[in-house]
Amino acid sequence: MTEPTGPASPLVGVVMGSDSDWPVMRAAAEALAEFGVAYEADVVSAHRMPREMIEYGSSAESRGLRVIIAGAGGAAHLPGMLASVTPLPVIGVPVPLKNLSGLDSLLSIVQMPAGIPVATVAVGARNAGLLAVRILGAADAGLRAQLTAFAGRLADQARAKGAALRESGAS
Repeated sequence: MTEPTGPASPLVGVVMGSDSDWPVMRAAAEALAEFGVAYEADVVSAHRMPREMIEYGSSAESRGLRVIIAGAGGAAHLPGMLASVTPLPVIGVPVPLKNLSGLDSLLSIVQMPAGIPVATVAVGARNAGLLAVRILGAADAGLRAQLTAFAGRLADQARAKGAALRESGAS
């Protein structure tokens, strides 16, 4: 399912254990695309293809990636296993499965052993994409400017919602 964006080399890897996770993980890819951040998307299963998963993580930096977003459901091993083989920041996305609505995945991702950090976002992937943009923005003034403008748009939307609520007479 490798899905690189545009001619630029990908800076972010968006990976998941199964293509059935793509409907959730697509939100991270869409957030990256909003900021013009090149990404690649692929299936890298920690359980079904461990050798490929280790190769993906251990070669990510040399291939030009700067951040990895890893979605995982259930036992949620993918984010932590990738974090154990790369120096890059890894953002874990709990993918909701049929049972437990992703809580099992969330708890698995946040319980990493000392020394193997994985940033974790809520169930759903949009914030993972935005966090990756912020990480990249730490060294990119253009991305920081886009993030500042984005925050301004969010504030304007919230103000408009407040004004509409006040005008409707809600109390």
